[in-house]
Amino acid sequence: MSHTSSGLPIGRGLVYLIVAGTTWGTAGAVASLTYRTSDLGPVALSFWRCAAGLVVLLGVRAVRPRARTAASEPAGRRVLRVGASGLALAVFQTAYFASVRSTGLAVATVVTLGAGPVLIALGARVALGERLGRSGVVAVTGALAGLGVLMLGGAEASVRLQGVLLGLLSAAGCCVMTLITRAARAGSSGTSLGVFAVTSVCLLPFASAEGLVPHTAQPALLLVLLAYLATFPTALAYALYFAAAAVVRSTTVSVIMLLEPVSAAVLAVVLFGEHLTATTLVGTLLMLGAVAGLAVTEARVHA
Repeated sequence: MSHTSSGLPIGRGLVYLIVAGTTWGTAGAVASLTYRTSDLGPVALSFWRCAAGLVVLLGVRAVRPRARTAASEPAGRRVLRVGASGLALAVFQTAYFASVRSTGLAVATVVTLGAGPVLIALGARVALGERLGRSGVVAVTGALAGLGVLMLGGAEASVRLQGVLLGLLSAAGCCVMTLITRAARAGSSGTSLGVFAVTSVCLLPFASAEGLVPHTAQPALLLVLLAYLATFPTALAYALYFAAAAVVRSTTVSVIMLLEPVSAAVLAVVLFGEHLTATTLVGTLLMLGAVAGLAVTEARVHA
């Protein structure tokens, strides 16, 4: 199995991305439930997600401290990288939550995840010199076609311009975060801790202005939702994402992250009783095929 300079095998990196993308697919649904059960706004929700995720990671590190390794990245560069990634994450997830509230879960997810691969592919080509190759072009095209089919399948979705623009802003934040991590080729639990700390500090004043303490008639449910959001789609998923994004090509990362809307669709069917239409099934299969194709390509590149 091929290893990279960071020591993480490419195959394991791909598995990390698949787990992260699948887990992220639940975040939008949790946000929608949070909006229904409380008056928490998108900035405050994003703050609590990162701040609580930071606490979870600190707890994990206290129980299972990682062995120290020799630093290969200058301290000043590391600070700049973590700071820029934290700002990008603040934009990425806050704009996404705002898009969900504005135009709904389906449209927000499609716009954010549909624009992401295009922006990252262009950014990786310009900034990192990464070439898509014929198989990469086919995979991205198939992934975008799958997203288009999924969007056509959601006939009941209401599209609002503000929500679409927020989704595009979220995609831009995700693009910057992915390119920074890939360019540095450095990903670890320490990266997640630093990024979450920066994001929490950046969002705190805006979240305070919006309202940090929510009003709700179901406080127990709200706490469960926030605890889940902080633990799985945040602490776990981002730790896996930062580790994998340092070793896997940026375009491959972006397409595998398209598992998020697939996961969201499956969740809607299993938990909320929504019907799996033919268009939804076709779109899901197209996107899964694109993910599988890029995974094979990535493995061959590093074989």
